[in-house]
This record gives sequence, structure tokens and C-alpha cells, in this order.
Amino acid sequence: MRNHTSFMLFLIFLLVSTMAFANGDQENNSGMSPDEVTLSFWTFQEIHYQYFSKMVDRWNAEGHKPMIKIDGQVLPYGEMHDKLLVALQSGVGAPDMVDIEISRFPNYLKGKVQLLPFNDMIDPVKDKLVIARYDNYAKDGMYYGLPFHVGASVMYYNKELLDAAGVKVSDIVTWDDYFAAGRKVLSATGKPMTTFEVTEQWSFWQMISQQGSDLFNADGTPSLDNPTNVKTLQFMLDMINSGVAVPAPGGFHHSEEYYGFMNDAGAASVMMPMWYMGRFTDYMPDLNQKIIIAPLPRWTKDGNRSAGMGGTSTNVTAQSKYPDVAKQFLAFAKLSQEGNIAMWKDLGFDPPRWDVWEKPEMNEPNKFTAYFLNDNIFEMLVDIKDEVYPINVVEDLPEGITLVRNALFQVLEEQSKTPKEALSDVAKELR
Repeated sequence: MRNHTSFMLFLIFLLVSTMAFANGDQENNSGMSPDEVTLSFWTFQEIHYQYFSKMVDRWNAEGHKPMIKIDGQVLPYGEMHDKLLVALQSGVGAPDMVDIEISRFPNYLKGKVQLLPFNDMIDPVKDKLVIARYDNYAKDGMYYGLPFHVGASVMYYNKELLDAAGVKVSDIVTWDDYFAAGRKVLSATGKPMTTFEVTEQWSFWQMISQQGSDLFNADGTPSLDNPTNVKTLQFMLDMINSGVAVPAPGGFHHSEEYYGFMNDAGAASVMMPMWYMGRFTDYMPDLNQKIIIAPLPRWTKDGNRSAGMGGTSTNVTAQSKYPDVAKQFLAFAKLSQEGNIAMWKDLGFDPPRWDVWEKPEMNEPNKFTAYFLNDNIFEMLVDIKDEVYPINVVEDLPEGITLVRNALFQVLEEQSKTPKEALSDVAKELR
């Protein structure tokens, strides 16, 4: 009798356990979320992983449901993008969330897009966004990524070197003024006014975007050899040949050689987007309280003083186990006012929600306000926010950027081709 009772109890336990498991599985299949989920995340930037880890803690502390854990992997840039492409094309192995750099993004819009749209979250706040930055990650009216920043281009001036040459930032209005000021700096200090990237595209791209030009037209056809681009590259070459500019040590503004060069007051200024502020605070400590941020010089008296450059979007893949949770979390971390303020405070990025730029929190002391000489960095940004042209993120952009880098090296470093020859050769190869 005792054995029979024990057997019946075992059957009842087994039945209840099976029903509980079945109910739990049914909830997941029906789209309901469990109390806690783990979201996998791939990135090529350690600081992005650190940011999302902090925002996960904030999400959980504020009582949002479900509770979240993040399982992040920081991979080399090329490896991560290639691995993601294979995973999305094969239909297996992709993470819930992933960072995609803007120059690689067109690769993921080909064919049936394997990323989930954010329109249901973007549309209600669309009038609060610098929407041109979201357009970079859109196709057929669907927004597939959330950016970290506007990427407004600015000039970072070393005030000590300018003072030594008797140059005031306020006196530099146009690029001709900048060139003339550079001659004074070179004469007084022996230092170049600036550096140009010769293995990356940012210096050249910013200068042509300021003038409403681009690497491609909006319809995807190459525009590299247009007169504006040729004239601009010739201007850069003239600055190098005069000694006012030099090729960036290491080839680009993210190399270890370059950080050391600038930290040792190697040049009086550098043109990069606002997201570059973190490179100063992290890699150029000796320039603390020596750098002032200002708008770019204009090409004409009423020309634009900035350009929107670079960027990385964060995306939810179609393979996500918890797509709704992943989208809600990313909207919290990157689309809400709270998230946009955090992106400035934690990362030093100019956030893409302009309605936070004049909030008191944006001028509170942090490592960026302590490092730079500006009294109010965002006051300057508000002044130039309408002077940013969108860039054309087209299908051939990844190949075009690779070819442009080669052309810049040939013209500015090797000087083996003229600007017109190099840009015409690239345009022909792309057509």
C-alpha cells in the first residue's frame, strides 16, 4: 500500500512539473516575457558595452520589467561586422542586439532586412530628434537603428599654441582665415596648424559635407570627382605643401602615434566630430584645460560651420529571442530623454534628441566640462545645429570609402596623383 501511494505521488509530481514547464514554454511562445531575461550584445567598442551595462543597472533599479542581464562581447571591428553578416545571412548565431558602424550599415540593408524596425518607438518623438541621423539607418521609410550621437563636426584648438602666435579663435571665420592663422602659428611656434587623415576619410568628408557635397549622390551614383570635391582636396594639399598642415602621424586621428603627437602639443588644432571629445580626455591628458571647442571655419561668408559625421547604430536582430524587450531597453537607453542625457554624461556624445541640449543637466560638471575650456559646450552646439547636411548612406558606400582612403593617401601622403586624377580614377571604378 505504501509503495502504491508513493508511486501515485510521483505521478502527480511529474504531471504538475510537466504542466508547469508546458505553461512556461507556452508563455514564451505567446510573446510574454519571463521575470528576467538575458540579452546578448555584440559591439566593437568597449565604452559602448560599459554604457549599456550601466543602463541595464538603471533599468533594473527603476523597476522596469522584465529584469535584464546583458551578455556582451567586444570583438575587433572587422571580425564583428563579418561575423554578424554571416549570422544574419545563414539565419543562425546572431545576438539579440548589435552595434553597426555607419560605413558598414548598407551591407545589412541588402535584400530582406534581418534587423527589426523602431518606427513604433521613433514616430511618437520624431519632432524631438535630429532625424537626419536616423535617416542614415533607414530603408523604405523603416528605421532599423538608433544612433549614439549627432556627430557634429567641430574644431579643437590648442589655446596655448594660438596664444603664442597671437591668434584668437574668434578671428577665424573662414577657411582662408584658418589658413592665414596657420601660417602665423607655424612661424611663431614651428608647429603645424593642423593634421589631415591620409588613411581614413574623416578630414576630407567633413570639409566637403560642409559645402553640401558628398562621396555619392542621393540616388547612389558616385559624385567623388565633382568640382567641389576636387577643389577641397587641392586646398588640403596646398596646406600640407605650405607646412601649415601635416599628414596625421600613424595615418589617422585614432592611432597611438597620433595621440602621443597631439598630447605633446604637436599641432595647434584638429577637426573632428564632437564624439572625439572622449579621445582627448582618455588619451591626451597633458592637454587638460588647454583645448577650446569652436565651430568649423566657413567656406563662404554664410556657409555651414559644421557637418554630421560618423556614427554607430544599435540594432535588434530578427533572430532575437526577446525582440520586444530588446527594443524597449534600447529605446530606454538611447531614445528617451534620460538615455540621451546619459549618453552625454557617460560618453561625451552630442545626443540626437535636441530637446535635451538646453537642459541644466547638460551643463553640470563632468570630466568633459572639466577638461575643455568652454563655459557651455552645448550653447555652441545649439548655435550650429541647423548647419548640418545629411550624408548619403548608399549601397556602395563601404567600397567607396575604401577607395577614397586610397585616393587620399596617393594625393596627401605619396603625392603620386593630383586631386583630380585620384578622385576621377575612384569615380570611374565605382561607375
